[in-house]
Amino acid sequence: MSTQENDMILQVCTKVCLFIIILFSVHSFFAGHYEPGGGFIGGLMTSGALVLLLIAYDMKTLKNILPIDFKYLIAVGLLFAVGTAAASLFFNVPFLTHAFGDVQIPILGETALHTATLFDLGVYLVVIGVTMTIIQTIGEDE
Repeated sequence: MSTQENDMILQVCTKVCLFIIILFSVHSFFAGHYEPGGGFIGGLMTSGALVLLLIAYDMKTLKNILPIDFKYLIAVGLLFAVGTAAASLFFNVPFLTHAFGDVQIPILGETALHTATLFDLGVYLVVIGVTMTIIQTIGEDE
C-alpha cells in the first residue's frame, strides 16, 4: 500500500476516527467486567483502528507510530492471561479464581480492583497481536 496525493480526505477522517475508536475501545475494555465488552472486543476495536491507519497511510507509518513486533505483544498477553489464571493455584483456590477488593485512590475515590482485569489485559494484547500479525502477513509484498 502506498500513500497517494488524493488520499487526503481518508487520512484526515482516519485521524479523527482513530481517536474515537481507541477511546471507545478503552472504555469497552474497562467496562467489560460489569457490562458487555472486555479484552476481546476491546482488542478487536483497537486492531480495527490500526487497520484503518494502515489503509489510510502505509506499513511504514504504522511502524513509525508503533515500533513493536506484534508477535512480542502476543507473548506478553499470554504471560498476563496465563499468569493471572495460574496464580490462583498458588493460593490453593480453583483455577481461574480471581481476587478483588475496593481501594481508595486519592483522585478517583473508592475503586474496585480485580485480577480479572489483568486477565482481560492479556486477552486484549493477544487479540491485537494476532490480528495485526495476520493482517501484516497477508499484506506483505514479495
